[in-house]
Amino acid sequence: MNAEPQAIRSYRLMAHHLDQKLPMAGLEQAAGACGLQNSPPGSWETALFNRLQGCTLQSLQDALYRHKRLVQAWSYRGVPAVFPTAESDVFLSPLAALPGEEPWIYTRGVTAALDFAQLSFGELLPLVKKAAAFLNGHTVKSKEELDRVLAALVEQDLPPQKRALWNAPSMYGSPDRQTVGGAAVSFLLRPCSFAGLVVFGERQGASPTFTSFRSWVGREMQPVAHAGNLLVRKFLHCYGPAAPADLAAWLGCSPAQGRRLWGGVQQELEPVHTGSKTRWLLASDLERLRCAGGGGGLLLLGPHDPYLDTQDRALLVEDKALQRLVWRTVANPGVILENGRAAGIWKAKSQGGRLELTLTTWAPLPPAQARRLEELAEQYAAFRQARLQACRFEPLA
Repeated sequence: MNAEPQAIRSYRLMAHHLDQKLPMAGLEQAAGACGLQNSPPGSWETALFNRLQGCTLQSLQDALYRHKRLVQAWSYRGVPAVFPTAESDVFLSPLAALPGEEPWIYTRGVTAALDFAQLSFGELLPLVKKAAAFLNGHTVKSKEELDRVLAALVEQDLPPQKRALWNAPSMYGSPDRQTVGGAAVSFLLRPCSFAGLVVFGERQGASPTFTSFRSWVGREMQPVAHAGNLLVRKFLHCYGPAAPADLAAWLGCSPAQGRRLWGGVQQELEPVHTGSKTRWLLASDLERLRCAGGGGGLLLLGPHDPYLDTQDRALLVEDKALQRLVWRTVANPGVILENGRAAGIWKAKSQGGRLELTLTTWAPLPPAQARRLEELAEQYAAFRQARLQACRFEPLA
């Protein structure tokens, strides 16, 4: 099968529930399509604002913090992600590497701490997991405090001759506030998360809190049969047609782990030709791709919206200079989406219950489109329980 770029964009808009909003009853369906990155904090809320009809900030926070229909934990690529509590095993356990499949991209940096402390990855990870059992029945405020508490517990299981090295000032940038041990623990919290040993609790002001899945939800994480296959199907449904390397990049795992997980669904895939490349899609989604058409109109996607989390960036914006404005090293902006393509970027500034939006478009907008974006800005401000102070359009520099 051959697929044109617009057909792929239209298909993905449908897969991400951006072509038509779901009712609030579809909360888990929207959040569970491929999870929702929550970095910077609040990103998951903006993502669901664009996917759910009539959702409010309070209803989303109640779903996460009160009713526990959703849970937040470090997931793919080690990012904080929000996903349905019932699918926690799908979004966590497949990310744990088998022997010989390391490193994950988010633990590579631990080497300096391990070398200094004269410990191996294989020696330290079980000690950190043992220390994380402290979170059963306890909640820790702030990531810095979590590193410190768990590092102190790990120290108790270290040989006396290694404790001075463990407690030496960190080589990673805050030696006055972090030890080598605290830094090492910080890297290994992600694999602990994959076992449900640590999840995010309710924020206290600007600080996150942390506890275990069992403490937060009130039960152990329930195993799901073939969780790895389910996670790969979610990826392919939302980001297909794709290749094995795209899966590994999305997960943040090694090529070996990516190939193993891909192999679990390989018999379910069909090739799709996109220009000069061959990619794969779930056979069950071929008809959806074949019939995909139209677009999603104008949308104000937040930074790190799942739709933007793609390896084939040229599908959304062809110009490489413009790509660098959308996908930055830090502090990604929001994206103005027009029929599945990036048409510009936007940034928000909030102060004292007032919200200011600055929109930069790649090309001048017809008056009707400018008015539509102003309407979307008003709706977003209301969602954020703020008054829209200004909605400014700036030319591309």
